[in-house]
Amino acid sequence: MNLIVTPTAQHRGMLSAFGQSYNCALGRAGVSADKREGDGATPVGRFAMRAIRYRADRLVCPQTVLPANAICPEDGWCDDPSDPSYNRPVTHPHRGSAERMWRDDLLYDLLVILGHNDTPPVPGRGSAIFLHCATPELGPTEGCVALPSNILRALIPQLGHDTTIEIRAF
Repeated sequence: MNLIVTPTAQHRGMLSAFGQSYNCALGRAGVSADKREGDGATPVGRFAMRAIRYRADRLVCPQTVLPANAICPEDGWCDDPSDPSYNRPVTHPHRGSAERMWRDDLLYDLLVILGHNDTPPVPGRGSAIFLHCATPELGPTEGCVALPSNILRALIPQLGHDTTIEIRAF
């Protein structure tokens, strides 16, 4: 089963899944077939659903067949192209640049790790591309796809090992 993301504006799109459509947020730079680290674009392509991460102090993980782990305060995701751990989970403190997964803004309370640039990671081609919770106004992401948290919670039990997300170009 495919989730389809079709851009509708610079940083907005429509995610179609399981017979329904939902407004979603995209990267501040729109979508790009030539994703680069830090460009703010959501990558075009078809990506597997790898795993679920969630804040156990804020919610119970939805039922899922995908691997699911609670996020801890020291969890990070390496975004340093020169680091051997590039586009991989890391533990803080980390010697290279790494995004913190434990956030105050609720965006990573629940997320799906997407299989973008991970087999193997190519330095500089983009890291930490997730399907995660959106801001209330569906503000732009740094390159991820974001949905209102209630919609993301409802979709996760329907995701399987064969589910992909296809992000289309304009």
